[in-house]
Amino acid sequence: MKILITGGAGFIGSHVVRLFVNTYPNYTIHNLDKLTYAGNLANLTDIENQPNYQFIKGDIVDAAFITALFEKEQYNAVIHLAAESHVDRSITNPLEFVMTNVIGTVNLLNAAKSLYNKGAGPFKRFYHVSTDEVYGALGETGMFTETTAYDPHSPYSASKASSDHFVRAYHDTYGLPAVISNCSNNYGPNHFPEKLIPLCINNILNNKPLPIYGKGENVRDWLYVIDHARAIDIIFHKAKAGSTYNIGGHNEWTNINVIRLLCQILDKKLNRPAGTNEKLITFVTDRAGHDLRYAIDATKLKQDLGWVPSVTFEQGLDATVDWYLNNSEWLNNVTSGNYTHYYEEQYAKR
Repeated sequence: MKILITGGAGFIGSHVVRLFVNTYPNYTIHNLDKLTYAGNLANLTDIENQPNYQFIKGDIVDAAFITALFEKEQYNAVIHLAAESHVDRSITNPLEFVMTNVIGTVNLLNAAKSLYNKGAGPFKRFYHVSTDEVYGALGETGMFTETTAYDPHSPYSASKASSDHFVRAYHDTYGLPAVISNCSNNYGPNHFPEKLIPLCINNILNNKPLPIYGKGENVRDWLYVIDHARAIDIIFHKAKAGSTYNIGGHNEWTNINVIRLLCQILDKKLNRPAGTNEKLITFVTDRAGHDLRYAIDATKLKQDLGWVPSVTFEQGLDATVDWYLNNSEWLNNVTSGNYTHYYEEQYAKR
């Protein structure tokens, strides 16, 4: 089987690529990534020379490039993770999110459809990875299920909702064998330090303020990225075409309590007096349209396919902190921008 994984140099994508390359040596895995600020090939140095792995630099917004790539490689499947994903950036530049998340997805769908050829072609599966933010916000009770109505509130979530609808439309209209998953907030190794947890880890290490929106009362469900990769593996191989699955970590935390726990963990690991890191917490003006609460009900995934999280949030966060402490060079390269040179150094002459 030849699989194209888009966005495979990013945070979630790199863990999915690694899992598939190592677990399925008989699969050929192509990793397509534009290498924007969040795409980092240093995430994949341990597998870059594997015989069943190939990196391809390219932009899913370039329809001609995507069409030619699919015609040349005759892919059997796509796992689509490439996306602009930072809500604040979407507020500043919504059009960039429309181009990548909507137009880019449709370009991939068109290319896949041309290979599918009503079931007679080589194409067998289009897996679209999405977010719980398409569902909007919850009150103090209730959870998102696979039948929750879409109600996006940010340009980012609106662009992802649109791409979800296009994937379902291509399944319903053309018969394309597509599946979708919507996940909660991911955390873990290799996370670019713009999101809450890696940002605060980096700031604590450098004794910088920890910026918390509003009063820190927003609630999120947290999903360990390695558990997310496991879920993607199971859904890819076992889900019925046309199905949707929610992936959640069963960990609801307010943002302020996440950061307090993170401060406590790093107080101990850095041998700082208890309470030292909490003094760095700084409350800042809340994000425009900031949804109060997300919560994922992953019951369907457990009942249908047997997936459950392997770690609690406390266990996963402790392991995440250890990873950043043990990979200071990676963190320094990311924060300094030096990681952007890796492609030229390792791939330009290949």
